[in-house]
Amino acid sequence: MKKLLPLLTLILLSGCSLRTLNPVSNSAEKITDLIYLSFAIMMLVLAVVFILFALFIRKYKERPETSDKIPKEKKENKLLEVTWTVIPIILIAILAVPTVKATYDITSTISGPDDGVSKEAVVVKVKAEQFRWEFTYENGKQTMDELVLPKDQKVTLRLSSNDVIHSFWVPRLAGKMDVRPNKENRLSFVPQVTGTFQGKCAEFCGAGHANMRFETKVVTQEKFEDWLASE
Repeated sequence: MKKLLPLLTLILLSGCSLRTLNPVSNSAEKITDLIYLSFAIMMLVLAVVFILFALFIRKYKERPETSDKIPKEKKENKLLEVTWTVIPIILIAILAVPTVKATYDITSTISGPDDGVSKEAVVVKVKAEQFRWEFTYENGKQTMDELVLPKDQKVTLRLSSNDVIHSFWVPRLAGKMDVRPNKENRLSFVPQVTGTFQGKCAEFCGAGHANMRFETKVVTQEKFEDWLASE
């Protein structure tokens, strides 16, 4: 156990310092909040289970004076049955309501080229194919495996695939979104920190799946405009 403790500590610390638990956009913050909420609910349930387990062991453990006695039959307790049914429903509702709301706010499916997109948003068409990512901006500029975005401005990504199903994922910026052929999905978020963030395909899509990665560079709005206007 002593040998495993440093390893578990390292895994915990590395997990808390990277990716989703270190968000740099508004949508990633919502996902992180949901992770913490679900973790808190699970810890609460775990604590209650362990406490009841300890109490029951203490109350019903075998003693010398009762070892040869048959326990008396007890009738069911309607109140307890209702309580143990209602409590899980309440806990699920506490988690489900903000989850549905966050999912609705972060993602939606669109049918037309201009449906539901804010005029202030930076719109980028994202094409996935085995095994690369192509990004096309509103002025026609294209990049391969490199996505450049402005800080503090809403970004709307229009996602589609040229072949099989892929999954767009930049852990610190946004949640996973399926990228499907003949179907366009939308992913919106506001980058809040400049820097370079790793993105990848999170859906196994063939032999070269592991190499289907890209970089997302978040820059200031001035630098983004200069970059967009450059050759």
